[in-house]
This record gives sequence, C-alpha cells and structure tokens, in this order.
Amino acid sequence: MKKQITRLSCLAAVALLAAACANIGRPDGGPYDEQPPVMLKSTPMQGATGVSRKKVTIEFDEYIKIENASEKIVVSPPQQRQPEIEAIGKHIDINFLDTLRDSTTYTIDFSDAIVDNNEGNPLENFVFTFSTGDAIDTMEVAGTVVNAQNLEPVKGFLVGLHSDLSDTAFTTKKMERIGRTDSRGQFRIKGVKPGAYKIYALNDNDQNYIFSQKSEELAFLDSVIVPSCFPDVRYDTTWVDTVTIDTIIKVDYTHYVPDDIVLSVFQEDYKVQKLMKNDRSDKRKFTLFFNTKADSLPEVRGLNFDETDAFIVEPSLKNDTIAYWIRDSLVYNVDTLKLAVTYMTTDSLMLPVRQTDTVKAVTKKLFEPKRRRRDKEETDTVIPALGVNLESLTATFDGYKDITVIFEHPLDTFQRSKMRIMMKVDSVYEDIPFNFVPDARDVRTYRWLANWEESAEYRLTVDSGTIRSIYGLVNDRIDKTFKIRPIKEYGMIVFKVRGLDGRPAYAELLNKNDAPIRKVAVEDGEAVFNYLPAGQYYARLCIDTNGNGEWDTGDYSKKRHGEEVYYYNAAIDLKAMWTIEQDWDLYARPLNKQKPLEITKQKPEVRQKKNRTRTYPGA
Repeated sequence: MKKQITRLSCLAAVALLAAACANIGRPDGGPYDEQPPVMLKSTPMQGATGVSRKKVTIEFDEYIKIENASEKIVVSPPQQRQPEIEAIGKHIDINFLDTLRDSTTYTIDFSDAIVDNNEGNPLENFVFTFSTGDAIDTMEVAGTVVNAQNLEPVKGFLVGLHSDLSDTAFTTKKMERIGRTDSRGQFRIKGVKPGAYKIYALNDNDQNYIFSQKSEELAFLDSVIVPSCFPDVRYDTTWVDTVTIDTIIKVDYTHYVPDDIVLSVFQEDYKVQKLMKNDRSDKRKFTLFFNTKADSLPEVRGLNFDETDAFIVEPSLKNDTIAYWIRDSLVYNVDTLKLAVTYMTTDSLMLPVRQTDTVKAVTKKLFEPKRRRRDKEETDTVIPALGVNLESLTATFDGYKDITVIFEHPLDTFQRSKMRIMMKVDSVYEDIPFNFVPDARDVRTYRWLANWEESAEYRLTVDSGTIRSIYGLVNDRIDKTFKIRPIKEYGMIVFKVRGLDGRPAYAELLNKNDAPIRKVAVEDGEAVFNYLPAGQYYARLCIDTNGNGEWDTGDYSKKRHGEEVYYYNAAIDLKAMWTIEQDWDLYARPLNKQKPLEITKQKPEVRQKKNRTRTYPGA
C-alpha cells in the first residue's frame, strides 16, 4: 500500500509540473519578437563630454549579439590598435587600446551590427558618441562610392577626411575622420568639426589609413568640401498595406551637407613589366609571358642561333603574351634555344630603364603512347592538314560582317585563283568579286570581304592545297553554304548624346550581364548601332581622353582620375524593323543613380526575415 501511495504521489507531481510548464507560454509558442533592441543606459552617457575613461559600456533591454563586427563597426578617429568590442548578455563593452586624444569627438558607428539574440532583429544606424573635450562635433558628410569603370557600388571601402589640404596628406598622414561604405556603396562620416576638408576613398589593404601601396584602390575629389547644416523638413509616410497610405507625418530635422558626394574608385596601373615565364610546348613556337601590358614589343636576340628573319611574331592585344613562330627547321630542331630578351621596365626610382633577361626555351617532351608497328606505319603515311577555324561562318550570316578564318600556323602562300565565292541566282551559283586579306593585328587571321545581298544564298569553296603554312602544311577542301540574314530581322538604336562638349568618346551596347557586345565611336554627338537583332539592350559611354578606344585608369601622383564613364539609365527593348532614337544627357542623373539595377552586380543587401511558421512534433 505504501509503494502504491508513493507511485501516485510521483505521478501527481509530474502532472503538476507539466501543467506549470504548459502555463508559461501559449500553445502556439507565443507572439514573435519583431522589435530591435533598445538602449537603456551607458557609461559614459551618450553624447557625454570631458570623458577620460577608455572603457564604454552600453546596456540594452534584452540579450544581444554583434554580427560582422569587422565589416560593419567603424571607430572614428581611426585607431592604431582596434578597440576590443564584445557583447555580453544585455550589454556591450568597448575597451579602447589607444590613448584617447584630447578635445576629440569619438564616434562608434555600429551600422546594423547589433541584433537581438533570439530573432536577430537589427538596431539600425546606431552610433555612440562621446568627447574628451568640452563639446561634441556634430557635422556630417555623406555620399556614395562607385567603381570608375562600371559604376558598380563599392562595398567595404574606407572613406576619410583630411583637414590638411595638401596633396601629400593622403600618402603620408592617417585619415582624421572615417566612414565605411555599405552594400549600396553609401557612406556617412560623423563627428566632423567645422572647417575645410579633402575627401578620399581607399581599399586600405594594410589598414594604416594611408594610401601607401600602389595595389590599393582609391578615389579622390579635386574640390574642397566644407561641411555645414541647416534646419529642414521631410515627410514620412506610414502605410496601411502596400498600396494604401495611412498618414503622412511632417518631421523637422537638421540637414547636414554635403550629402551627395560621389567618389569614383580606380586602381593605378602600378605594375612594373617583368618577364614571368616562357613556353615551348610546340618546338616550332615559343611564347613569352609578361605580367602586364606594354606599349612596345621586346627585342629578342639569339645566343645560340641567328635571329635574323627567324620569327613571325604574334603579339596579344596588350603585348603581354607574345608568340614567336620559328621559320627555319635548323633553328626549331634545336632542343634548347638561348635568347636575350630586352624590354622596358623601371628602376627603384620608377624611372624607365631597359632590362635584358637571358631565357632558355626548351622543347617539351610530349608523352606519346606506344603504338603497334602496323599502326605506326599507317599513321606515318598520313600527312596532316593545315588546321582551319571557320567557326565565324554560320549557316545564317550577318551581312554587315566579313568572313573570318583563323589558321593553325602563319601562312607562307595561298592561291587566290582557287578560291571562289558564289551567289545563288535562279538555282545556279554565280561567281562574285571578293578580297582575301590578312587581319591588321593577328598574323594567323584572314578575312574574305564581299558585298553581301540580304536574303541571298552563297557558297564559299577553297580547293585543297590552296593555302600553305610556313611549315608546308596545306588545307583540306573547304565547301560552305550560307544565307545572309534579311534586313527585316534587324533594328537600329541611335543615341543623341548631350554633355560631351567636343570630347572624344565611344559607346558600348551591353547585355543583361553588363558585358559589351558592340562598340562604336561617338561622332557628331551620335552613337549609331546598326544591324541589331531584336532584344533588350543597355548602354554605357566612355570619355576616351587619349583616343585609344579603351578605358584608362587614373594616377594619383598626376591628379588624374580614371576616364569618365556614364550609363544610360534604362533598358532599351528593340523590335525587328524598329529604329529607336534616344536622347542621352550624361549629366541628367548623378553617377551613382545611372546604372540600371537589373545589371548591377553589387545588389543592396536585404536582411532576410526568419520563417515565422513553427512546427511541433506530432502536429
């Protein structure tokens, strides 16, 4: 009987405990916390003056944590040793490791790094401020940092102020007040004293707050900024739902300016040309690889062979990869060619100087699987043909193009009389005039030029043995038929550009990936794109200061910015047979608002809300 009473007592206790637990919250789990943490108090107080202690404690109304502190939290003025910032329970401790400066306003900009511990609700734009002097400096400056070449918002860059207006301050002194760009490229620098400043942006690789490495990306304004403020009014809107306005509230506030600064970031062309390596996987060719582009080709002198008329040189577009096709079999059959390669570089004072490197171009021994005697004899009787790349000639061909062909090796000779281009007339092919010419840049590329007629059918034939390379290889027969795309399948876009003021420029059409698909020079204020397939296009324009047809970077020592780039601010939907004439005012919008969001790769970060559905075992 006693054991039974004990068992009943235990069961009753368990039941009471379960009931008590059930009463703690609602059966559905209770309402979710959607409110951010609230600061209750701090030591020293927010906005305190005359502060001498190096520790700050900030207390909140709930348990909190810090997310991505190194990316989001900015302490200004910049510290030699970063403060220790730690979330413990319901408070944050900040311990300054540097000595606090006299009469200085300190700001700790947390951005949205502080979140509550359970639901991750962020405390937006939280800034803690105090001063070691008798006043708080309250001026602010704000703006946006973009990539100079493609106007992408730049995330995570330092933006800093110098009251020293000399050009050397950026390269010799730490920034005085700093901010950091967010995912929109936007920054705000707080706690600024009244005065005149130069402003800079920097990808501070060595974290010394100085432009001290040529590899660091940077931006600067030529003009001086003078922070100021004035009373202003804004109107805040609250909504009943996504389409219905609840109320519009008039809010008085202090407007700090400038707040529309745009800094265009570039990286200087800082690399000193160096010969990196050479390759000779084909004994008839060796290739030199340089680390950066060059304005001229290197000089190559043979040390164990006569280099006179020994090569056909094939440089890349930027002269950073250069192939040398060896004409003479007596030379290319030498296993190791010794070369003296002379090129332009710079000395320790960054002055131009000629440098000569000795190079050994060694033939690579390629692995060949063993073959049976019969297979070897059959293979050795087959003379390989000259490789011919005609991928540009498709079954339906654009009539504004030339037929481009790329050969495996440089050519020695070709017989023009054994090439034919014919147009189909009443089911019979008739010869038409054409030219076969080498490309101006690529030694292995040639073009067939002809006056194509829309919708007409053509046939290109080249007899076997017509084209011979410098190594004696000849082509197999070429026989291709193709049709010219009808004009009715094309459209045209004409941009009428305003704001050039006579400066040279080129415009590019872009696809949805922000990649250029067509480039034209701007002439008489117009950029004309003919023969465009129907589709969606975007556009950008570059002020081509030196007229070389490509974007050029800046140089801080010469106070030269990267060449100016502008985007047309919307997509253009082109239909076949349409001609779209579009006005384009380069300065109608600020740079940071020109690039369409659809092709902007650096999207604004949106904090994802957590799934609000709770499930329970057995539900």
